[in-house]
Amino acid sequence: MVSYEAIINLIGSTRTRTGLRVKALLDTKEYETGVSVSSQQIKELNIRRHSIHPDWNYTISPQTN
Repeated sequence: MVSYEAIINLIGSTRTRTGLRVKALLDTKEYETGVSVSSQQIKELNIRRHSIHPDWNYTISPQTN
């Protein structure tokens, strides 16, 4: 890609067959590096993997306590 703007426009032009529109914004915040997540924390996430490319496509939902 040539620019962030081009990427945002490409993602933002995505539509599903049923008309769902995708909204994309560039996050310019700076985040702390070196933050570790334990295996236990990963196991506790409420992750539903999709059937197509489950390593890339998944939904993370809030915990139901």
